[in-house]
Amino acid sequence: MDFNLTEEHLMIRDAARDFAQTELLPGVIERDNTQTFPQELVRKMGDLGFMGIMVDPKYGGSGMDAISYVLIMEELSKIDASASVMVSVNNSLVCYGLEAYGNEEQKQKYLTKLATGEQIGAFCLSEPEAGSDATSQRTTAIDHGDHYILNGTKNWITNGGRADVYLVIAQTDKHKGSHGINAFIVEKGTPGFDIGPKEDKLGIRGSDTHTLQFNDVKVPKENRIGANGSGFRFAMKTLSGGRIGIASQALGIAAGAYELALKYSKERKAFGTEICNHQAIAFKLADMHTEIEAARMLVMKAAWDKDQGNNYDMSSAMAKLYASKVAMEQTVEAVQIHGGNGFVKEYHVERLMRDAKITQIYEGTSEIQKIVISRGLIKA
Repeated sequence: MDFNLTEEHLMIRDAARDFAQTELLPGVIERDNTQTFPQELVRKMGDLGFMGIMVDPKYGGSGMDAISYVLIMEELSKIDASASVMVSVNNSLVCYGLEAYGNEEQKQKYLTKLATGEQIGAFCLSEPEAGSDATSQRTTAIDHGDHYILNGTKNWITNGGRADVYLVIAQTDKHKGSHGINAFIVEKGTPGFDIGPKEDKLGIRGSDTHTLQFNDVKVPKENRIGANGSGFRFAMKTLSGGRIGIASQALGIAAGAYELALKYSKERKAFGTEICNHQAIAFKLADMHTEIEAARMLVMKAAWDKDQGNNYDMSSAMAKLYASKVAMEQTVEAVQIHGGNGFVKEYHVERLMRDAKITQIYEGTSEIQKIVISRGLIKA
């Protein structure tokens, strides 16, 4: 066992930290207030290789490992979780899905642009009646020979308004259950494909979240990903990797809040000394640091499993379950350490607390992670 990062990993982490501090931090409060994320920052993340971190360089990616992905996600999430979820979806769900399951033509046409940040992707699984129960797809894709006709609604879609390429999960044959589901590539601007209003959210407000409507959308047969009926397996395996991304996002949110709390506790004085010298605060800091380090070990283990070619379904579920819990709990503590200032936007911790909650919900709720983990234990 080696807990040391390589020189390359340290360089990648430092590059992400520098970008977060110099590019993301200056406008992060305004972006939260206005619910916007500027396109020029997406381009800069693409130039740094953050939009196709693990994609093979022959498709325009950076060719990095999952450990690098976690390091980048953590540093971005310390400052702006809206930016990091954009990176997570594009990498874990869209680029990975196309590289692992797409054919060569699909990779050349779509992956090469997504991996560089020239285009942005969205992953469309959730529906009004199919959130945690992903098998209950009501969006249909009816086979018409050389094309499918897509009808239905997808909601809570990250990058929903900004994306150029959408991976859409739909039911082709409901009698086959999960084996009758397929995954399709749908381009923005396709006739019948409409984007609803942006959601007004509690957290990650700079992230673009929309409901999508598909009304008799014609999708060419060549835009189906994988064999007929493989869409559910595609979605579940893709989400396993996505959980590493969200776990690292949660880790970053928690770590960012802790760093702010530690700094504040060394500056704020009460009863004649810095508040970090009071046991009530010192013990909070000790607990926060310990919990965050434990979460970091689980997240790194999941990334290591992925890099080693091991099955990472359980380790990614455990990492997401625990890291999201830590993010929620420790951001609340960071607000408490800041006292009244913690309730004020300029101190950042209230935003991190709001951002933390979604990590317990999207890409599989905490309850779903427990199902994944318990099933893995019982089958072992």
